[in-house]
Amino acid sequence: MKALILSGGKGTRLRPITYTGAKQLVPVMNKPILWFGIENLVSAGIDQIGIVISPETGAEVRQRTGLGDQFGARITYILQDKPSGLAHAVQVARPFLQDDAFIMYLGDNLIQDNLNSFIHEFQQNDLDASILLKPVVNPQSFGVAKLAADGQVIQLIEKPQIPPSNLALVGIYLFSPTIHGAIAKIKPSSRGELEITDAIQQLIDDGKTVKASQLAGWWLDTGKKDDLLEANRLLLDTCFQPPSTEIEAIHSQIKGRVQVGQGTTIIHSVIRGPVIIGRDCHIENSFIGSYSSISDGVRLLDTEIDHSVVLQSACIEGIHHRIVDSVIGQRAHLRTNPRRPKASQFLIGDDSQIELV
Repeated sequence: MKALILSGGKGTRLRPITYTGAKQLVPVMNKPILWFGIENLVSAGIDQIGIVISPETGAEVRQRTGLGDQFGARITYILQDKPSGLAHAVQVARPFLQDDAFIMYLGDNLIQDNLNSFIHEFQQNDLDASILLKPVVNPQSFGVAKLAADGQVIQLIEKPQIPPSNLALVGIYLFSPTIHGAIAKIKPSSRGELEITDAIQQLIDDGKTVKASQLAGWWLDTGKKDDLLEANRLLLDTCFQPPSTEIEAIHSQIKGRVQVGQGTTIIHSVIRGPVIIGRDCHIENSFIGSYSSISDGVRLLDTEIDHSVVLQSACIEGIHHRIVDSVIGQRAHLRTNPRRPKASQFLIGDDSQIELV
């Protein structure tokens, strides 16, 4: 079995962060979101991975992720010249996929579950397709599945006003080669794209075997700021195990699970984990609260920050009120003067310069 990861798109829901980079490379727990999916696939025994990239961000994805050596995989990059839908991405990837079964994984999704059991069930039952589902409180906002009693998928409905169930489609699908024939039969949707849900519905209409499995753990689509922060929180809460090494800090208090990278200086500061801090940072006269991820090369001076993600080489100084629930872009510079508000929320793009007055 092969894997196809979709890492294209324009990331409009995460702008301005994604004006200058791929949404799948935005880090949670100081690791690009895309890499969690690669690691999950490799742990399930899949080492032939195709990554679909866009002209706008493909070079960055390729440069950051490489050819797969660091993951124990072989990565092939596949250019989708325009965002014409998930089924179109499968068409573009056909030379890589050939006639092999494959798992398709949306690169901005994060799941807690291991994929082994889903892959095993798909292979053992010789299915044409398998979809993963998760109960949600707002099924109107998702693609929703209607199931028979035996788990067979009867119908897929995109963002229904009256949902037939609360089971939303997770962005992970398993397909046999029959999906290519189904895609060949469908037409572009009203938004001009070849929809993978239409292709799966075509399989159902053709009498093919399409079944569903439910995730037991959490699932997050990290396309929005709050979802990104929630993913960072969940990973720090459930997966973060810092090494048991002594952290060097000058006149500082460090409590809970905290990891600090090499070359980082901590002076007169308080850090309350879980917190991960990258390499070559400078933190002075600052407070870092729980569920924060600080990337490499960040400078925090006279700053209080909590439940936030700060990207590489950002600088925050003179912020004495607490920054909460925020995402600060690469190389952004944030500072204030003595007349300051009591609280702030930020979603700040790369290379920003902001002064609070």
